[in-house]
Amino acid sequence: MRRPDESEYGRLHRRYVDLVPETDIVSALDLQAAVIERWPARVAHEKETSAYEEGKWTPRQVVGHLSDVERVFCYRAFRFSRRDGTPLPGFDENPYVAASEYANIPLQMLVAELVALRRANLPLFRRLDVASWSAKGEASGTAVSVRALAYMMVGHVRHHVNVLKERYGLTLD
Repeated sequence: MRRPDESEYGRLHRRYVDLVPETDIVSALDLQAAVIERWPARVAHEKETSAYEEGKWTPRQVVGHLSDVERVFCYRAFRFSRRDGTPLPGFDENPYVAASEYANIPLQMLVAELVALRRANLPLFRRLDVASWSAKGEASGTAVSVRALAYMMVGHVRHHVNVLKERYGLTLD
């Protein structure tokens, strides 16, 4: 497996891909699930519902958002790995979170959902052949490969872990 090159994803997703130095992306996806599973024990209950600033998401909402993106990115990877050339629309994460009940769901339940999603997605990635990893489709008006989507899934979580550390003072790893 090789890392995706810049022709495999849009410039907005570079920040996620850059957070993933690994070349064994399937192992990175798998290991990340085990780390995520430990988050509830590391977050005080009172911090679950506090935003660092007015209008920002709470840690519960961030974890719910991670589940939303896990679903969207893996769906894209699934479609493109099957050579479905139908352009897929983008999605605005803010209305997704606003329409959710994430703020009212305990962190333990949100983390369990995210881990379950990741573990359900792993068999797809484990079965891909070389050509499927390189398959591309269009999402949000940008060409993206299956390989890049897997890297984006890991990097997106890492991006938000960094925010939770820096802005919320949480220690998650």
